[in-house]
Amino acid sequence: MRISTAFIYQAGGDTINRQQAELFATQQRISSGQRLLAPADDPVAATQALAVTAAKAHSTQLDTNVSTARDALGADEGVLAQVTDVLQSIRTLAVNGGAGTLNNADRASLADDIAGRLAELVGLANSKGGDGAYLFAGFAANTQPFVQTPAGVVYEGDQGQRELAVGTGRSMPISEHGSTVFEQGRTGNGTFATVPGAANSGTGVIDVGSIVDPAVLTGDAYRLVFAAGGTQYDVVDTTTGTTVSAGNTFTAGAAIALPGMQVTIAGAPAAGDTFDVTPSIRQSVFATIEDLVATLRTSGDTAAGRARIANGIGAALANLDQGLGNVLTVRAGLGARLRELDSLAAGNEGAMMQYDQTLSRLVDLDYNRALSDFAQQQVALEAAQKSFVKISGLSLFSYL
Repeated sequence: MRISTAFIYQAGGDTINRQQAELFATQQRISSGQRLLAPADDPVAATQALAVTAAKAHSTQLDTNVSTARDALGADEGVLAQVTDVLQSIRTLAVNGGAGTLNNADRASLADDIAGRLAELVGLANSKGGDGAYLFAGFAANTQPFVQTPAGVVYEGDQGQRELAVGTGRSMPISEHGSTVFEQGRTGNGTFATVPGAANSGTGVIDVGSIVDPAVLTGDAYRLVFAAGGTQYDVVDTTTGTTVSAGNTFTAGAAIALPGMQVTIAGAPAAGDTFDVTPSIRQSVFATIEDLVATLRTSGDTAAGRARIANGIGAALANLDQGLGNVLTVRAGLGARLRELDSLAAGNEGAMMQYDQTLSRLVDLDYNRALSDFAQQQVALEAAQKSFVKISGLSLFSYL
């Protein structure tokens, strides 16, 4: 077989070019630390690496969201811890206000102190986060949620809860609107509230009452109407307008039975005095505190006045306990979400490690093998270049 000079040059050049390309590709792999320079190097591994990279990016975003959610919930919980302290201090002042040794001036001083705590509480309810948005305004993050008006503290936010994806298929609320926190406490003992008549002239003081048999609760409102010098009372169902019982003998401090409930009245009610027992309703903790301030500023110069103060403080304490319980419930929910975020963060961290290991297996370079290949390819290229020089120098004309 005859081999032309042109073929020798073409074949030698092609071989050298191919070996240079392989050597250059190996050098690029060593420089980048990546086994795959193009999808064509290993189509299957490249496809798997693309899927793992996308999953890792999703987990990275979830991890960022978890951190954002933790910051938001932590800010809410921190403010509610302060709210709890303020409500507890107000409750202590209310208990002090019920002391029989206080005069009108003493109670007025306590009322001023509680009014100051009320302003502090409103300020906490209008707290802002690090981004400048109101924490408890719902979706209306740029609207001040609570405003003091002549009619009392009014909520002007909405009922929205901001949510954030913190896990695959898991969206978590990262805020609480102010109505949930400050306006969902129930009056009285949580099931019913006891309210003395505004025109009572006796010294009767009613307690918060208790549930005796939940199965027979009717949900109706009842009124105790005293007659015969306060020694007898009628029980009227004001929901249906019917008299349940009449002419009952009153004994101070003895339990008064109602369907599923019982209440106790101390002191001496006067004829015509009334006491209502009504289903509990939602009441703003601000309204409770405003009522307490008004009660403490009431004159206690007469026995009837002192009874009104005692009834007002008793109702305020019951309502404060309900409002405080509601705040603690919200705080417990925040704590549960924060614990869940810790678990999600740990899970994301484990997933990220697994993704890194998988990507390393798919695309990372084996340096020992690559350096060995590089040395081998370098030797082969040098041999090809030297042999090409020898072969290309062979010519018949050199011997003529």
